Amino acid sequence: MTDYRRIADRIAADIEAGRLRPGQRLPPQRRFARRHGIAASTAGRVYGELVRRGLVVGEVGRGTFVRAAAPADGASALVERAGGPPVDLQLNYPSAPGQPELLAAALAPLTRPDVLADALRPAAATGTPAARDAAVALLAAGGWRPRPGQVLFAGNARQAVAAVLASLVRPGGRVGVEELTYPLVKEIAARIGVTLVPLAVDEGGLRPESVTAAHRGAPLSALYVQPTLHNPTSVTATGERCAEIAAVADAYGIPVVEDRIWSFLHTAAEPLAVHAPHLTHVVDGLSKRVAPGLTVGLLVVPENRVETVAAALRSGGWTAGRFALEAAVRWIGDGTVARLVDAKRADAARRQRIVREELAGFAVRADPGAYFAWWELPAPWRADTFTAAAAAHGIAVTPGTAFAVDPRRTPDAVRLGLATAAEPDLARALRTLSAVVADGPEGGSGGGSAGGPGGPPPTARSV
Repeated sequence: MTDYRRIADRIAADIEAGRLRPGQRLPPQRRFARRHGIAASTAGRVYGELVRRGLVVGEVGRGTFVRAAAPADGASALVERAGGPPVDLQLNYPSAPGQPELLAAALAPLTRPDVLADALRPAAATGTPAARDAAVALLAAGGWRPRPGQVLFAGNARQAVAAVLASLVRPGGRVGVEELTYPLVKEIAARIGVTLVPLAVDEGGLRPESVTAAHRGAPLSALYVQPTLHNPTSVTATGERCAEIAAVADAYGIPVVEDRIWSFLHTAAEPLAVHAPHLTHVVDGLSKRVAPGLTVGLLVVPENRVETVAAALRSGGWTAGRFALEAAVRWIGDGTVARLVDAKRADAARRQRIVREELAGFAVRADPGAYFAWWELPAPWRADTFTAAAAAHGIAVTPGTAFAVDPRRTPDAVRLGLATAAEPDLARALRTLSAVVADGPEGGSGGGSAGGPGGPPPTARSV
C-alpha cells in the first residue's frame, strides 16, 4: 500500500519551496488520486495529513487550499523581503503614553531590600490577602462582585485558561466554543487532549440553542466563551443573551469559562457570571490593561472549585510570581491601572476612527472601543491569499483560518490588531491594504517577488 505520508512530504516540500503558493487550490481528491496512481482513500489520507500539519485548509463546497505561511516565520520572512519596516497588525498589546513612567513610580518601593526580599518569596495560587482584595476591586463589574476567597492567580491569562480547562475536562472530553475563537485556546485544547466543538453565533454572540443542540448530541464538559468584546469579531453579548446562555448552562449543569481579557474597554458589559456564579469561572489578566512583560492572570472560580483549580495551577507550574503580584497590588491600589485603562480606552477609540476612515466602504466589523477589527474580504479574495499579499507589502495580519474551530468552514476575513503599530503607521498600513483589496488577487499589488498572489505561476510539477 502506498505510504500516504511520503506523498504528503512531497507536497509539503513544494509548499515550502514556493512551488505551491499560499491560496493556490489543490485538485479534487479523485483527480489527485488518478494523477498519482493511488486509491481515492489514500488521497484523502494525504489531504488529511496536510491539514494536520497546518499546510492546507479544506473548505466545504470550495476545495482545499494552500495556507498562508505561519505568522511567526513565513509572514516575517515575506515582510523582510518587502524591503521596508514591518507593520504588525497581528500582535495586539496596547501601550499608553507615559506608561513606563507610571509603572516605574509604583515599582520604586519594591527596590528596598526588605520589601524586595519579601516580594521574591514563592507565592501560592491563592496569592496574598492584599492581592485578593485588589483583584476583587479590579474585577467587580455590572453588579457582580466576587468574594476574595474565590480569587486565584496564574502567571498570565493563557495559563489561567489552561488550568481551568484542565481541571474541568478529562482527555477526550468536549468543550463548546464560539465557532470563531481565541487561537491559543485551540492550542491549549490540543495539548490537554480535549475536543473543541464549534457553536453557532449571530450578531448578538453565542446562540443558546446551539449549546443545547451540541450537548444533546454528545455531552459537553464545559463552555469557553468571550461574551465581552469577542476576539476576533468584537461582538459583546447583551445582558439578556448572557442570561439565556447561563440558563442553558444551568439546565444541563455545564461549567462555563468566561474570558474577560478585553472587558476593561467596555464599561457597560455585564459579566455572564452575574447569571450563573455557581458555574462560571472568570478569566482576566493584566497583560492588556497594563503590559505583557510583567503580568498576572486572574481567576474567579466557584467557591467549591477553588482547591481543584489551585491544584491544576500548581501541577502545571502556572502560578503567578510573588514579585508580579506585589507589583499588581501597587498598580491597582495607587490608581495606576485605572489611569492606564482610561488612556487605552481613548487610544482604542482614536484607532477605530482611523479604521473607519481608511476602510470606509468595506465590510468591517468592530466595536468603537475595541483594539481589533474583523474585515470580511470581498470576493474573490480569500483570507490566506490576502494574508500573503499583505505580508509582501510588509504588513502582518491574522487570517480568519487562525480563529476557525472547524477547518472545513473558514471565513474569508482577517483580524486587524490595532494596538501595536504607531497611529501614522496604522493609517498607512490600512491605506495600503485597501489598495491591495481594490487591485484584486491577480493585480500588481498582490505580491511580486515576495511570492504573493501577484507573482509568476508555479513552474514545478502539478499536484
